[in-house]
Amino acid sequence: MTDQDQTEKLPDAVATSTDPGAMAEQPRPRDPWDYPRHWIADVLASDGGVVHLRPIVPDDADRVVRFHSNLSERTRYMRYFGPTPTLPPRELARMTTVDYQKRVALVAVLGGDIIAIGLYEGLGFDGKPESAEVAFVVADDHQGRGLGPILLEHLAGAAAENGFTRFEAEVLSENPNMVAVFRDAGYQLSRSFDGSTVHVEFLIDPTEALMSVRNGRERASEARSVANLLRPSSVAVIGASTDPKKVGNALLANIIAGGFTGPVFPVNGPAPTEDAAEDPGSGHGGAGLGRPSPAQRRGHPRPPSVRGIRAYRTVRDVPDPVDLAVVAVPAAIVDDVLDDCLVKGVRTLVVVSSGFGDSGEAGLESERRLLEQIREHGMRLVGPNALGVANNSGSIALNATLAPRIPAAGRVGFFCQSGALGIAILDTAARRQIGLSTFVSAGNRADVSGNDLLQYWDTDTDTDVVLLYLESFGNPRKFSRIARRVSRSKPIVAVKAGKGAMTAARAERSSAANLDDQIAQMVLDQAGVIQVHTISELFDCATIFAYQPIPRGPRTRIIGNSSVLGSLAADTARGGGLEVTDTIDLGAGATEDEFESAVTAAMRDPEVDAVLVVFVPPVAVDADWHARALMAAANTPDADGPKPIATTFLAVEGIPPGLMKPGPNGLPQRGSIPSYGSPERAANALARSWQYARWTQRPESEIHRPEGTDPEAARTFVREAMAGAPDDPSGLGRTLGPRESATLLGWYGIGVVPFEEVGTMHEAAAAADRLGFPVAVKATSETWRGRLDREGARLDLPDATAVITAFSELSGLTGDRVLHVQKMAPKGIGTTVRVRDDQSFGSLISFGLSGRTFELLGDHGYRAIPLSPLDATELLDEPRSAPLLTGYAGEPPVDRAALTDLLTRISTLVDDIPEVREVHCDPILASPDGAAVLSAVIRVGPVPTRADTGPRRLS
Repeated sequence: MTDQDQTEKLPDAVATSTDPGAMAEQPRPRDPWDYPRHWIADVLASDGGVVHLRPIVPDDADRVVRFHSNLSERTRYMRYFGPTPTLPPRELARMTTVDYQKRVALVAVLGGDIIAIGLYEGLGFDGKPESAEVAFVVADDHQGRGLGPILLEHLAGAAAENGFTRFEAEVLSENPNMVAVFRDAGYQLSRSFDGSTVHVEFLIDPTEALMSVRNGRERASEARSVANLLRPSSVAVIGASTDPKKVGNALLANIIAGGFTGPVFPVNGPAPTEDAAEDPGSGHGGAGLGRPSPAQRRGHPRPPSVRGIRAYRTVRDVPDPVDLAVVAVPAAIVDDVLDDCLVKGVRTLVVVSSGFGDSGEAGLESERRLLEQIREHGMRLVGPNALGVANNSGSIALNATLAPRIPAAGRVGFFCQSGALGIAILDTAARRQIGLSTFVSAGNRADVSGNDLLQYWDTDTDTDVVLLYLESFGNPRKFSRIARRVSRSKPIVAVKAGKGAMTAARAERSSAANLDDQIAQMVLDQAGVIQVHTISELFDCATIFAYQPIPRGPRTRIIGNSSVLGSLAADTARGGGLEVTDTIDLGAGATEDEFESAVTAAMRDPEVDAVLVVFVPPVAVDADWHARALMAAANTPDADGPKPIATTFLAVEGIPPGLMKPGPNGLPQRGSIPSYGSPERAANALARSWQYARWTQRPESEIHRPEGTDPEAARTFVREAMAGAPDDPSGLGRTLGPRESATLLGWYGIGVVPFEEVGTMHEAAAAADRLGFPVAVKATSETWRGRLDREGARLDLPDATAVITAFSELSGLTGDRVLHVQKMAPKGIGTTVRVRDDQSFGSLISFGLSGRTFELLGDHGYRAIPLSPLDATELLDEPRSAPLLTGYAGEPPVDRAALTDLLTRISTLVDDIPEVREVHCDPILASPDGAAVLSAVIRVGPVPTRADTGPRRLS
């Protein structure tokens, strides 16, 4: 299917006065340039290229005329149902002057030119206030890139914001591909035929089918964009120098030495000027730093070749196509190469130059401009301040990094940010014989991030294990979603660096700089990611995952020739969650035959899931014989299934020669036995392997919508609540009152124990009579709510006299002019549920016991939203005080199903309506009979970021 036929007709009439959707008031007309700024988005086409999306403005008229004139006759026919060689002025004015409410038009822009247009127009004039007609058209040269579905997705998002619920379209009968666009997007279509046209209608509300299609297309386009980076057919090194001390020369040398299978083009341009002569690689601490000599500053003839390869003045002078450009020029002149790369059709830039966001606010602003320009040119960016990228596939053999040594080919994919640290990481991986499939050092991570690499590695047949060294999370909600999927088939091991690992400028702007490690651990665990704290632990895990199978259970047998070392291994294993079934001490003088017999028995024993072998002989022995014995035992033909083996073989780190199972290229492959420098590290690696295995054994729990919810009513309620709020420059939004909060929760099937607000003792008595005795009278001010001494509430009041007395006492004590009278709930254990914005992970939901003591101790569990039922169940068990809910000290257990249902409903509310910024239900009385919400506070406001909450876009 191509986009050529993805066009349809709009009516000539213009909507003038009918409200769209369920808007309470006539919307204020917008200025033609006053459009919602969050509708601007950079998106990925299906081929991995970047396209800029924004609302149309009147100034686009000339661009629209050029766009229309370049369309083929067939495309124009499909758009207008007839020959339209030129746009009539009236039609041009309608297309470019819209109100961004009843009529919205979006344009896709590349290099300043419009390449696609999509628009919708409300049908209120036709008696359909909740419907709009949709249309889009794509330039012939860009058909087949999936731009039609992208425009449809973003138009639907804009229409939903303006109260529309349904799209309609008129399609020529000879244009079945257009109908397929709507159907393949996941919409449920209703169709009717009228001669030469097909009338299509569909609801635009997000559904599971729509989200599945959206995520699938996002995954494919992002993986393709990374493939453009890691599997280029040709590479240009811009800034290639004949000086061996220069970064550009080192990059070119590494690409050549690595044996890249495609052509390499040095681009060295004119000689550098005095203002732009500093070496670009200062951010990595490498060679070639400092300013050139006066003779160099005066300029000299450009050398015709670099390292024996013909050089070119600019990339556009290269006669052949260029897929990847590695840029090693000073930051001040990086802008100069972008236009050349656009003209040449370069898909991806790797910028190793420093002096951007790593150097302070001025550099950060330069970095923002650089990213904006690169995306406007349709490209993707690795960096700036990157170490580079590598792909060890034999069909690519690309080492476009500054690292003097990279590991051999293997099955591990590695992503990191820091360039200088990346060099040390690669060297360590090489020494420990951890083979890499691909490597990306993103530097400042202005564009390409760990999320993009996860999308690529998910389907990359050359990668079995994923390693991440993260200084910050670019789009944490998306990371959690992708990692949860990838972890099902490939282990992800991550080091989450703290604030100290970043430059001051980057730490100041990084949301992750303040990330609580405990919260990070819980959220990463939820996604199946193994979090470690050091580079050494990272490689310990990588080795066991790369070369050994995953254990089917925690039962571990320890075999060794030292009781002390065996005991150390056992203690560490138990601390990591393993069950040590046996610790067998063979004695210091154990022979290779004794080792082989013991390990063989463990491999055959169905009561053993993993084996740890401690071999550190007290005297010199022929280790080769012991190694052969261990390998023979590991490959016992009648073993009780695959079992991981870790060892401390002579305290060697990595894969000792005797424990290596060589592959076709002579390198270690799966089945090799990893060795660790100490028994504790070997035990920890096995424990991490079991941690991952246990997560994969969990049943896949899909996100599902609880019954009894009304998201449309809730959205309308929130929209009206925000519209009635005064302007809020802080962006924090508006805190709803208790009644409003209860009403909003009610749309999601969450009932707050009935209460009434009262201002006099007589109102209190009347309210109590309506609610039914016994009741409670409660203070409403923040100071008095939730106090441990319960001075802010009077409970179990049996009659009107007691209510009047309580009202009088509390009014005098607290000074509150309004109190609450609430029906008494069944006695139970006080719990609390809270959703709030986290700077690093978006909306997080927490659960714990209610009270300042538990809050002071930080005894809460956290999960990322949305929650599956299994996530909700596990969240209940996260706090250390959770045993109080399960029948501690003979007390009856609470209704956990009711708490799980409550957590799922609150998660669904926040996931459906991102304008709900905070929900705080406290206390919730959990009892054997259910969970009673006594109080709820909700804050609504503008969404701080729409990343991963609406139509797909680059962060």
